[in-house]
Amino acid sequence: MTTVESKIVSIKRIDEDIYKILSNFQNFSPMAQQAQLENWQAGEDWCEFDAQGIKGAGLRIIDKEPYKTIKITGNDKIPFEFFIWIQLKMVAPYDTRLKITLKAKLNMMLKMMVGKKLQSGMDALADQMAAAFNGQM
Repeated sequence: MTTVESKIVSIKRIDEDIYKILSNFQNFSPMAQQAQLENWQAGEDWCEFDAQGIKGAGLRIIDKEPYKTIKITGNDKIPFEFFIWIQLKMVAPYDTRLKITLKAKLNMMLKMMVGKKLQSGMDALADQMAAAFNGQM
């Protein structure tokens, strides 16, 4: 498994507020429409969409620890196995740190194609989440 950890970002909210939003895929519906994901559907612990030629690609939350951790994996339509952990740690009132960890089982070809881009992608995702929660988007 390839493991990539994002940088740690600071969010000016309490951990409970962040967790409540990130732990329910239905909260992502407005963003999915903006991103023009086709055939977006979501429940609390799952979402499905069509993306890059994959019909019915999806994510599901497989474990949650309130205000601390959300663990996500892909559905059987995604051609490789992966897990994403979103970790939250409130270090002071209205100062919560967020880190994203990706573990992916990539074949050699895929690893060569996206390996170096994964770190910058994970860091960018953490930055975008922080910016969204901090009202900078």
